[in-house]
Amino acid sequence: MTILHASSECYPAAKVGGLGDVAGALPKYLNRVGANASLIMPHYHNKFYREHNWETIFEGDFKLNVSVYDYKIKKESSNELGFALYVTEIPGLLDEELPYGYPNDVERHLGFQIAIVDWLSKIEERPQILHCHDHPTGLIPFMMSYCYRYAQLKEMKTVFTIHNGEYQGSFGMDKIHLIPYFDDWKRGMLEWNNIINPMACAIKCCWRFTTVSPTYMKDLHHSQSGLQSLINSETKKASGILNGIDADVWNPETDKWLEACYNKEDVETGKSINKTALCNSFQLNPDRPLVVFIGRLANEKGGDLLADAIRQSVMMQHKAINYLVLGSGRKEDENALNELKDAMPDNFNCYIGYHEKLAHLMYAGADFLLMPSRIEPCGLNQLYALRYGTIPIVRSTGGLIDTIMDINEPGGFGIRFEHDTVAAIDVAVERALTLFQDADKMKEIKQQIMTFNHSWEHAASEYIDLYESM
Repeated sequence: MTILHASSECYPAAKVGGLGDVAGALPKYLNRVGANASLIMPHYHNKFYREHNWETIFEGDFKLNVSVYDYKIKKESSNELGFALYVTEIPGLLDEELPYGYPNDVERHLGFQIAIVDWLSKIEERPQILHCHDHPTGLIPFMMSYCYRYAQLKEMKTVFTIHNGEYQGSFGMDKIHLIPYFDDWKRGMLEWNNIINPMACAIKCCWRFTTVSPTYMKDLHHSQSGLQSLINSETKKASGILNGIDADVWNPETDKWLEACYNKEDVETGKSINKTALCNSFQLNPDRPLVVFIGRLANEKGGDLLADAIRQSVMMQHKAINYLVLGSGRKEDENALNELKDAMPDNFNCYIGYHEKLAHLMYAGADFLLMPSRIEPCGLNQLYALRYGTIPIVRSTGGLIDTIMDINEPGGFGIRFEHDTVAAIDVAVERALTLFQDADKMKEIKQQIMTFNHSWEHAASEYIDLYESM
């Protein structure tokens, strides 16, 4: 079975969030269970592209508005990711370093998608399944079904995965002319609430759609994303498949970015060495319990709650606790954390930005990982934390419900809380500190969670079942 994935991110070529991690792992694990999976992404002028060799396998052109763009499909030569990686190179359109954040993102995403369908329409050996990820690829199923130029792709089966239903890629009807000429009777497939909505369009036009956890699929039926009625009407096409993690990348026994590698047998020693190195780097006392947050500073992640929750927690615990934050996002949240760093230098520090090596060290060196998410489609951070023997403190939502059991439940190993408030966070952290005082119980839980298998093998098998069902 041949599967081509289409994604705007793919670790390590380009990563902004969890989508990059998923796209960089799922094709590899599909290949390990017997599929023939590959991935295509936009070309970015970044370090990964410059440091690898690329072979041009196809050249073509397409029209976008009044401009004609030449494009190349290039293949990475080494196959070091465990699957074939392709990029669409479109001079004059895909010339930037990052996946998002530019005034012409609509045109950039459209050009990427048009290049894919144009390429597939002109080659003889096509994949059996085209698996599209999130809104930057959401118009591909529509173009394959209804754009006259690509009619030969109509019977190719498509899967669409919603990684985050809050980001739908909507744009105005004034740009409908950018889409290749299509059957105007199908205009309604593009529209949702009188605008072009790539995510809604993909749900309507794909053969199957998935979310990244079973609970998140349930959440979308009732959420305020604006798509709940559509998802309810298309529920026969829907599946919730829990994400995995790349156990080759996230492995405390072999992680090149740790001060000391470790396994569950020497977890106490290994985590202590990493914690000391981490705390020394940020002028924190390694003898205190360390709670970390890693991720985007956005409302959906509870980023607006962090500064106040940390301030109150430190005061409630009489400064007998440390916090460390790695992330970036809303300027208000970044400023609040920087102010807190100046106000409480002995108990709090932060790194505003993205730092892959630091993230690995934080998972290894922390005692607890805090995830106060309002929305969490799957969550990978809590799975990384488990792998490294770090106990998650999470709000009960989405994939966090699917993956974390509270310590008050039989066999429980984490701490969950219900409400997205500062008070609820601080009560959950207080529970964590009570657990921290019980050294034997802490060690038992650390060893327990490091044995959990959240790698992609199981999820890859579920995807194979989904593909075969079509």
